[in-house]
Amino acid sequence: MFKYALAAFATIVFSISAAFARSPDIYTGTFSSLAVGGYDTVAYFKQNKPVQGKAEFSTEWKGATWRFASKENLDAFRANPTAYAPQFGGYCAWAVAHNYTASGDPLVWRIVDGRLYLNYDRDVQAQWEKDIPRYIADGNRNWPGALDH
Repeated sequence: MFKYALAAFATIVFSISAAFARSPDIYTGTFSSLAVGGYDTVAYFKQNKPVQGKAEFSTEWKGATWRFASKENLDAFRANPTAYAPQFGGYCAWAVAHNYTASGDPLVWRIVDGRLYLNYDRDVQAQWEKDIPRYIADGNRNWPGALDH
């Protein structure tokens, strides 16, 4: 009887701790270590579009793998990753403004004041675009605390 009670207790403790687990600093998806879905974050700034990165031009930063389309872009990221990494770790900017996290889609993006922001989908992005300055300010206030929700 004791071992069943102990097993039940362990299950409850594990469930509670999993419910309060902090999200990773960088969004990578459930079964991946790729930041921004493997897209080249430097390309958003230099080519004004998402470009798929290549495995041969990769680096590790903040617990995630970042891929780039060229050695030049890889070197630019290594020299200043915070200039090119998406804000809020690549999580949806609208969600973070509302103090929680949701996946950021690398194909639903916008650069505002020299910073890259991702959104969950085009419908969410349309909501975010209704008041970008407010949502960025709210996101900045909530970040990184939103990782705890």
